[in-house]
Amino acid sequence: MHPVRRLSLRATQPWRSLRRPSCQSCRNYSQAEAERTVGESSSSNPRSGRTTHFGFQTILEEQKENMVKGVFSNVASKYDLMNDAMSLGVHRLWKDDFIDELKPGKKGPVKCLDVAGGTGDIALRILDHARETYADRETTVEVLDINPEMLAEGYKRFKKTMYHNTPQISFTEGNAQKLDKPSNHFDLYTIAFGIRNCTSIPDVLSEAYRVLKPGGTFACLEFSKVTNPVLSTVYDQYSFSVIPLLGTILASDRASYQYLVESIRKFPPQEDFARMIRDAGFSTGGDFEGKGGAWMDLWGGVACIHRGVKL
Repeated sequence: MHPVRRLSLRATQPWRSLRRPSCQSCRNYSQAEAERTVGESSSSNPRSGRTTHFGFQTILEEQKENMVKGVFSNVASKYDLMNDAMSLGVHRLWKDDFIDELKPGKKGPVKCLDVAGGTGDIALRILDHARETYADRETTVEVLDINPEMLAEGYKRFKKTMYHNTPQISFTEGNAQKLDKPSNHFDLYTIAFGIRNCTSIPDVLSEAYRVLKPGGTFACLEFSKVTNPVLSTVYDQYSFSVIPLLGTILASDRASYQYLVESIRKFPPQEDFARMIRDAGFSTGGDFEGKGGAWMDLWGGVACIHRGVKL
């Protein structure tokens, strides 16, 4: 794991100083190479052999971090365009719904950690909601992402806002599975369209639980399992036929978009993910969708909001 580095928007150091050479692109990492590396690692590392998924590929756990970094290094400058392509632009409405559900600032200023939030769109919505709805200018958001290219996009976004050069926003490069943050520190932990890309979801949830204060909220917005059979069929056709093609046309990068589509299908369905949140120690609603339930489906489960509270 690389050392965690933090940059406030008040800093004078250019953001590009935090960049590292990008890792090998996932599109150059074939299944045959993955299998060869598995064999090599198994003979040199006694702890190797534990596997995970990278889209529909099976790889060693230690390989996934760099492969995911490769994807987001490729798509960082077109990330919003990518989400528009994957959701027909509806991701913007989902993110608004996500923040409306959380109501940051309603009970006073909050200290938020926005994980996998590199481009800053969730952080900006949190700060705008707190200011516009509750006249709150004390809520703070620390954006954490493992990818420096994504953080660079967020930094550029915030330079255009009133929050630039204030203590309300800061950016940190770090790993969601090993947070270099004190325990019982944050009031709100958000992660949007990011947790499915992590190597170990239980480790991410465990760290989220640790850094939240008692009474703090874990909130996740993620693509999920479509519950309507007709919509599911249409969505699958669009995902596997259209989205990779758009990746080729819009970003000259079919492989990264193909991975993102496949990663959605490998993410646990709503009931299983809710159970994982409870297993991490959080209290959730009932094991059902809707009011009083552990999750809220958006557009029939194309996306989903999960919440848990640390008691």
